[in-house]
Formats: sequence, structure tokens, C-alpha cells
Amino acid sequence: MKSKTIKSVLRNKIKAWAASIDDEAVRKAVEEGSIITGGCIASMLLRETVNDYDVYFKDRATTLLVAGYYVRKFKENPPTKFKGDAQSQVEIYLADGYGHPIKGGHSPTDERSSRVKVVVKSAGAASENGSVNYGYFEANPNSGDAADYVEEVAAVLDETKEKSGKPPYRPIFLTANAITLSDDIQIVVRFFGMPDTIHENYDFVHCMNYWTSWDGELKLRPESLESLLSKELRYVGSKYPLCSIIRTRKFIQRQWTINAGQYLKMAMQLGDLDLNDVTVLEEQLTGVDAAYFNEIIRAIRDKDESRVDRAYLMELIDRIF
Repeated sequence: MKSKTIKSVLRNKIKAWAASIDDEAVRKAVEEGSIITGGCIASMLLRETVNDYDVYFKDRATTLLVAGYYVRKFKENPPTKFKGDAQSQVEIYLADGYGHPIKGGHSPTDERSSRVKVVVKSAGAASENGSVNYGYFEANPNSGDAADYVEEVAAVLDETKEKSGKPPYRPIFLTANAITLSDDIQIVVRFFGMPDTIHENYDFVHCMNYWTSWDGELKLRPESLESLLSKELRYVGSKYPLCSIIRTRKFIQRQWTINAGQYLKMAMQLGDLDLNDVTVLEEQLTGVDAAYFNEIIRAIRDKDESRVDRAYLMELIDRIF
């Protein structure tokens, strides 16, 4: 797909989304502060189907404003599980780099905050069709296994893409890191800032092309295009090397290649981390196989320990995977 076509697609997508917003301040924030980056641009360049459009925002204030709007929308029409109690079950707040809430940190200018976090109490996530069950698989003989759970979540997201007569661009799936809207928009609340700042959290260079709503410009990086043309993964460094190592699996399944040197770069960064610290391990597993790893972290935390019991971790992995 040509760059001018990609720009047109992204511009029209943001325009259509903004038109659905009934709050003028939020609508203006989306129109003037959105950044689209990640896999959707890569897919268009490769003439592949776009699964969703990952949207980030240029600053903390915009992220908090837009996320707050959609949390309110979700509360106005909550799933059955949350009816009568949605106001206390779903919250949004500023958090530090480890996701811990900042007391009194509801000001978008609070300098201690490095992220915006959505919390769905007692569930971990919520969808339009009801709360997603994060119960420990072996503890519930009627829940099936982890594979069934993953298929269930995928089915929930697929159903929302069908014509349902419901309003477009409505919140359908909430997690701590992102708010998924119908019509293929995913609002990423975990990170914010200008493109170069956002890409400090990215791992592979082919996903680092971007489009900005305030000027309608599409930035295609030469190194990203080279990686796409060759379908070769090139690791550029990330704050989450464990996540990156695990993520390589999906690309290999799509016939991408990766050389041993890229794994060495990830391993070197991974060696700087203390994965025996539960908080560090949880952060490193963000964004990969959530259905599995959330259960592992939950089980470890249930032991009320700050350090990982490796023998127990190995047992959990064998039971859940």
C-alpha cells in the first residue's frame, strides 16, 4: 500500500472515531493528540489485513482525559456482572512505573506518574459481554483449561466486530494497559508521549513507523522498511526484553526470521533484571500470553511473598501451559 493511501486510511479512521465522541474536549484531544503506530502500519505496507489500530497520545493529560471518558462510558452501560456496582468495580488512576497507584495522583501534571492504569477489581479485565474470568484454572473444575480460556477471549473480541446495531467506537474490553473499542480501535494507556518516547518501549524496528493526527504526517523509517521487506526481526532494545523473547514466537509462525545476534541482545538486557522480584517479573510479562501469565503472577502473589519461589514457579508453568 502506498504511503498516501495509508495516510488517508489513518486520517479517515481518526475522523470517524472522533465523530462518535459526544464530549467536545475529548473529541478535540483525539483529533489533535493521537499517534498511531505499531502493527497496523506494518500490515498495510505488507498488504495484510489490519487487526486493529493501536492509538497512543502525546502526553499524560490527553491519555487520562480520553481513558477517563471511556471508563465513564463503560460504567454507564456495564456488563451484568457490574450492574449496580460498576462505580466501585472499575477505576482509573495515575500510577508509578510499576503500576502502583499514586495517592492523590489524579492530577494529569503529577510528575511521579509514568502511566495511566485502568483497574477492574476482582476480575483483572472486563468486556462488553461480561467480566472475563481470571480464576485459577485448576481451582475450578468447570472452567476448562487455559487453551479454552484463550479461545473464549478471542471469541468475545471477534463477536464485537460483527454488526450489532450498537453505537460505534464503544468500549468493549478493558484491561490495565489498554481500552479496546469496537470498530478496531485500541487505546493504549500504559505509555504516552511523542513517538520517539513511545518507541523506547518497543522492541522490534519494523513496528516503529507512525502517523500523527495533529499534522497528518506519516513517518516511515528506512530501517523499519528494510526489516519489513526482508521479514527479518531486528531488536532495537526494550524495557521489556523477556516479553520480546516470548513475542518472537508469533513472528516465526508467520515465516519471519531472526538471527542469533538479536537473541543475544535480548539476553544481555534480560540479565540486568531481577526476575526473582515478583513486581519485576509481572512487568516483564506484560503483553504476552496474558491468560496464562496473569494466573502465574496471581498464584505467586497469593503466597504473599515478594520473591519468586522458583520450584513453585516451575510447578505452576507445567500445570498451566
